[in-house]
Parts: sequence; C-alpha cells; structure tokens
Amino acid sequence: MNKKRAIIIVIDSMGIGAMDDAVEFNDDNTVNTLCNLAKKAGGLNVPNFEKMGLGNIKDIEGVKKELNPVAQFGIMKPKSKGKDTTTGHWEIAGLVLEHPFKTYEKFDDKIINEFIKETGCKGILGNYPASGTKIIQDLNEEHQKTKFPIIYTSADSVFQIAADIDLIDIETLYNWCKIARKILDEGHYGISRVIARPYRIIDNQPTRISSLRHDFSVCPPKDTLLNIIEKEGGKTFAIGKIKDIFTGSGITESTPTGGNKEGLDVTLDAIKNKKDFSLIFTNLVDTDMLYGHRRDYIGYKKAIEEIDTYLDKFILNTDENDLLIITADHGCDPTFKGSDHTREYVPLIIYNKNIEPKNLGVRDSFCYVSERIKDWLQL
Repeated sequence: MNKKRAIIIVIDSMGIGAMDDAVEFNDDNTVNTLCNLAKKAGGLNVPNFEKMGLGNIKDIEGVKKELNPVAQFGIMKPKSKGKDTTTGHWEIAGLVLEHPFKTYEKFDDKIINEFIKETGCKGILGNYPASGTKIIQDLNEEHQKTKFPIIYTSADSVFQIAADIDLIDIETLYNWCKIARKILDEGHYGISRVIARPYRIIDNQPTRISSLRHDFSVCPPKDTLLNIIEKEGGKTFAIGKIKDIFTGSGITESTPTGGNKEGLDVTLDAIKNKKDFSLIFTNLVDTDMLYGHRRDYIGYKKAIEEIDTYLDKFILNTDENDLLIITADHGCDPTFKGSDHTREYVPLIIYNKNIEPKNLGVRDSFCYVSERIKDWLQL
C-alpha cells in the first residue's frame, strides 16, 4: 500500500431530496432531510460546509452558494433497493444489494416461539413497529414485573430488543441478540440487523444508553472496500457503529462511540495519529437516532452545526496524501410524517489540499465513493 489515506464521514440519514421511487418506500416527492429541516429551523449556520460547497448542491436555507469552494461537491443516488443503514453503508463501500432486506409489521409466531425457547426468557413484550423511546415508556412497567424483553421493529429491516440493564444484565441482552441473529439467519428471514437497545431508569424515566447499543448485522455477502484494503496489506479504522454494520469484516481496529461528539473527537484524533491507516471510516449516528426518527428538526440542525465546527480542524490536520469524503447513507426527514427513514439522494463532498474544486453532478450509485477511494489508494 502507498502512503495515501482516505477518510469517510457518514452523517447518518442526512439525505438531500426524494428519489424518483420514493413512493414505493411509503414516502413522497416532498421528502428532503437537509433542505426541509433547514427551512423549518430557520436556516443552518455552517460556514465550513459553506466553504466546501454544500450550498452549491441545492438551495439550503442559511447556506450561501460559494463562488470559490475548496472541495468537490455533488449528489449520489442509491442503486440498492433500500433506505436502511446497512444497505447505504454497504453501497458506500462498493456492495450493491440485488434484493432488499425484508421488513415486518409483526414477527412470525415461529420466530418468537423459537426465540423464547432458545433464550429461556419465558415471554416477550411488544412485537410491533414503534419508536424506541416510546415503546420503552409504554412497556417499561410490564417489563419490570415480568422481566420479559421488549421486541419491536420499524419500517427498516430490524429486530430490536430493549431491556432495563439494571434488571437484565447487558451480557444477557447481548446473548439474546446473538440467539435472535442465529434464528433469523438459519430461517432465511432476510432481516438486516438485530439491535440491542439497553436502557436504565434515570430520574424516573426509561432512558436509552446509547454507548452500550450494539448492532448484530448480517454478514456482507461479498468483499467490500474494507476487505480489498485489508487484502492489499492496508489497515482500516472503524469509528461508531461501522464495525457492527460490517460485522468486523475487513476492519483492523475499531472504536464504538456513544454519540456524535465522541465520534467527532475520535475521528479528529485518528486523522492526527492514524498515519499508517489506509482508511478511517466514521458513522455519526445522532442525526438519525436522536433527531431524525424523533422528528426533532431543531436537534438535527444543532447536530449538523456541531459537525461543521470540526470540519476546519479536519482540514487543518490533513495533508496532500489525505482524501476526505463526507456523505450520508439514506434520509430521515424530521419534517415528514411518521418516524421512519426516507428514500433520498445523499450529498457528497470530497476534499484534498490539491484537489480541483468542481461540481460532480449526480452520481448513479453510492459506489462512487469506493471507486474514488480505490483509485486514490491505487487498489
């Protein structure tokens, strides 16, 4: 491997406009995470994104168009048929899904009965689509009485298990998730992720513990950019839930994070110190988990503005051998109905000290990221 390095930062769910097929995903042509939240929140204050050309991509309230941007900018469309985290990240890493993951309104009795038998949990609560914060409030009292796990899903391909970890220890919760993953895989149910959702009672309120969340994803069916780098002798560093999304495949080192601030700090430290790594790959989850799903456009706005305060530091600590790519994996429009992801294009910003700033237009797949990186690293 040469001395060059790539850095991918995925701002989870920061879509930038409805795909033509959005209606097939229970959305409509009005969904636009970034533009709609900016308008609703009274504009964004993102001077560093502005300099990089974000305002040149679309009309975003509060974000000026830059006559002399320092980066390349554009839009990518998803080629895979999905609007979930795994699908988006896999395509960014070069893997297009030919068949979408399956979603459920309710998990089959066969799945639930086998789960109860294999875990010995004696029963479950829930088993319907729900907001994670609401369902633990609604079912916590019964959970305290029965110790039954709270199982729920969404419009995404997920099997989520919540438990009060002062009642059910965290290792038991993780083990239940591993058992669920095995049942779903062996039954070919096509579910992307089993997610452990630990919570505690804090100030008399059920409160999720994000730092202990763990995703048990299905394994990528083919090699991704991470595997290609590893096979060529390079090293990869995964930040946030990246390791979970790729089930550790092709990942040399990883650091889980409890939220965006920690993820941004770890990324900055990695840019400064992981000089012998070929790829740093970060997911910033708060925009999706805390604000998109909860339809909190003010919180979403503040999260984007916090990310913006780090961009000048990232740029300052990169050199001519670093390629910085900022993008998203899907949408989750906080001004739209419901609480689910939205089927959207995503923004793309690419920076290097010697890069020719230009409009990249609309790219026909998220795979454009992996192709740029393979070319950059000469793979």
